[in-house]
Amino acid sequence: MHIVTLPEAISKIKSGDMVGISGFLGVGEPFELIEELIRQNQQNLTIVSVVTSQPGKEVGVGRLCENHQVKKYIAAHVGTSAAVQHEYFSGDMEVEFTPMGTVVERLHAAGAGLGAVLTPTGVGTILENDYEKVVRNGREYLVYDPLKIDVALIKATKSDKYGNLYIDGTTKNISLQLALAADTVIVETNDIVEVGEIDPNDIYIPGILVDYVVKSLTAEEHHEMMGDLWTETKKFAGVV
Repeated sequence: MHIVTLPEAISKIKSGDMVGISGFLGVGEPFELIEELIRQNQQNLTIVSVVTSQPGKEVGVGRLCENHQVKKYIAAHVGTSAAVQHEYFSGDMEVEFTPMGTVVERLHAAGAGLGAVLTPTGVGTILENDYEKVVRNGREYLVYDPLKIDVALIKATKSDKYGNLYIDGTTKNISLQLALAADTVIVETNDIVEVGEIDPNDIYIPGILVDYVVKSLTAEEHHEMMGDLWTETKKFAGVV
């Protein structure tokens, strides 16, 4: 594992790569890594995430689409980003709609070396037009290929100098599955501590899966930023 700068980390991504990004409506999303990816402007990316960022202000994964860097987006829901919707409906970007749990299982399958995911989710819907349907033990399933990704961008609360990660609460989301499925794992963390300062029971992702770590905003700075974003969201929804 290497502790590097933002530019050094994002330089590991090449145009045309498949990039998995942690986060759910902005929570647990590596905003600093994404902004550096926008600055470096790698093109024709395929993005894997469960949903886009929160509505009201274009942030995170939506910013990549706003900057026209994404050729394909694999997610369960993209309705919270105006930029993603614009790219999709204009035909400039393909969206592969995949149920949220299926995204997770496809990443897990790639990390575990499994050949496919069989799920009943989507049977009887338009997804049957895009995926093979099989019958096992009298029940119908759709067959999804694993999602092997080139690079994972993950947000962590704390990393030690070996890359062992503590990720707080629900900010974990799909970060472990991304780390398992990716060839290269890049982490944005609020804090970097000495080895042993994270209780082994609190390590969510072991350092053996992590390639690069970038120190970003402190926990207090990140909390303030998220508070500002949620204020924008409430304004957008007419709550304040």
